Amino acid sequence: MTFQIWDFLAGLGIFLLGMHQMEAGLNEFSGKTFRRLLQKFTDTPIKGIISGTLVTALLQSSSLVTLMVLAFLGAGIIRFSHAAGVILGANLGTTVTAWLVYSLGFKVDIASFSLPLIGVGALLFILASRYFILKNLGSFLLGFGLLFFGIDLMKGSIESLAENFDFSLYADWGLVVFALIGLILTAIIQSSSATLVILLSAISSGILGLEQAAAATVGANIGTTVTVSLGALGGTPDKKRLASLHFLFNVVTGLIVLFFIPLIIQWISSLPIGQDPLLDLALFNTVLNAFGVLLFLPFIKPITKWLKGRFLTKEKPHTLYIQNVDVAVPEAAIQALEKEIEELFSKTKQFILLTVNEEDISSPKKGMFERILSRPIEYLSLYQSLKLVEDEITAYHLKLLKTSITEEEAKKLTSLMLSVRLMIFSAKDFKDIHHNIRELRNSSRNLPKDFLEELKVKLDERIIEINQLTKVEQTEIQVPSWMRESELDSSQLVEKLFQEAKSHKTDIPFSTFTNVAREFSRGLYNLGAAVLHWRHPINEVFDPSEDTRSQAFTLKTPKSP
Repeated sequence: MTFQIWDFLAGLGIFLLGMHQMEAGLNEFSGKTFRRLLQKFTDTPIKGIISGTLVTALLQSSSLVTLMVLAFLGAGIIRFSHAAGVILGANLGTTVTAWLVYSLGFKVDIASFSLPLIGVGALLFILASRYFILKNLGSFLLGFGLLFFGIDLMKGSIESLAENFDFSLYADWGLVVFALIGLILTAIIQSSSATLVILLSAISSGILGLEQAAAATVGANIGTTVTVSLGALGGTPDKKRLASLHFLFNVVTGLIVLFFIPLIIQWISSLPIGQDPLLDLALFNTVLNAFGVLLFLPFIKPITKWLKGRFLTKEKPHTLYIQNVDVAVPEAAIQALEKEIEELFSKTKQFILLTVNEEDISSPKKGMFERILSRPIEYLSLYQSLKLVEDEITAYHLKLLKTSITEEEAKKLTSLMLSVRLMIFSAKDFKDIHHNIRELRNSSRNLPKDFLEELKVKLDERIIEINQLTKVEQTEIQVPSWMRESELDSSQLVEKLFQEAKSHKTDIPFSTFTNVAREFSRGLYNLGAAVLHWRHPINEVFDPSEDTRSQAFTLKTPKSP
């Protein structure tokens, strides 16, 4: 008995390389379309299952689909129960590989089409690398050709083993043993599709019977959970929850089906199409996963509810969305970043309002001394929390820049990060005058108190106008008049104060009034400019240099066409 071990290993390696190359080509060529499909058509568990099935069948990669789902889930774009539906559908979508291999890998002359595909695909991938469509089409064709060339090598090596193989020696082995073989093999090579190709080759060569191959298929389905579970170690809670759902789905479905394999095989063989062992195994694989989907569908809500109570985070991050989104999916990452900026905007407004209206919004439930002692600590901790959010967003942004993003996405990221910086600048402007505002509030004279009241009124007006900027989408920046006249507004505040000082006494130096007026106007301007970068297309972005603050303060209105 001889077994061409190197032919088998070469075939397995080429098959896995082909799968990877196909996945890369499809991901670049049409990945965004499938991501939009997942995002748009997953608002119910049923739609999630259908979307997961279709996308996985087309991309031929359940791991890629799982990555997309994790990204959208972490970004808050889809709910966990809907993500669970996509995961169930992804398991069903992987069965298409078996039908593809059955139809082409064992029914036609593989070399007749695999070698031309490898040749044409490689030439396109290398020589047309400057052209996006041709390069990725070449990647797909190259992967497709390698995949079936690998199948041909594995099939040939197994056929050489079958010539002197006595199958009767293993006929008494229990189905559980074959299931374990399928599980271990899949865990080692990390591809249930490759395991299925090996099983189809073994059936074609007469080494395995249909029932034994079916049991090994069940084991292969369970074996896929090993890779996903390892990938979830140290991951986010949602990632661990989805890995747990994937594990439960495959293990529970596999254990139930394992004990009914003889009956299922007997039923499949009795069908009009059930006369070919290769077709029967492909059909069994589909029945296995379809049964799992039907079994779990009615229990998605209680299962997801139970899983949400597991894997809780012990140390809560300061950001809400980006911590749960993998940067490998730029669209979802940018959407998560935008949601994070929305939260930062809300917190920055709260901080500014606290700076100016501290006495008004202090908790009346606290005693006087408790309020006096706690204010500086609470105030500084609020500012520090804004800085920590900025740090986490910046670190996330650096990771995102290392991925494959388009020029348009890079420009949008630049604008979003400038928005973050300007919000922090705005908060710092108000933090710097916090002690001055307290002086105005504690003054015994009316002039400082009236000045502070005027600031409060102006702050309320500006906050309303800034909020309006967040609600209106524009094709071109329309800088509000109050932003264009911000420096003039600051000067008018001080001039008015000088006029009133002729008839009113003050116990506050005029330099304090001037500083407060300047930083107050600058802080509100920076907050407005931050919103423009965040919510509107930027024709002329701020220069992120050391002089960003002064440049941001003198933002020029783009010329109308």
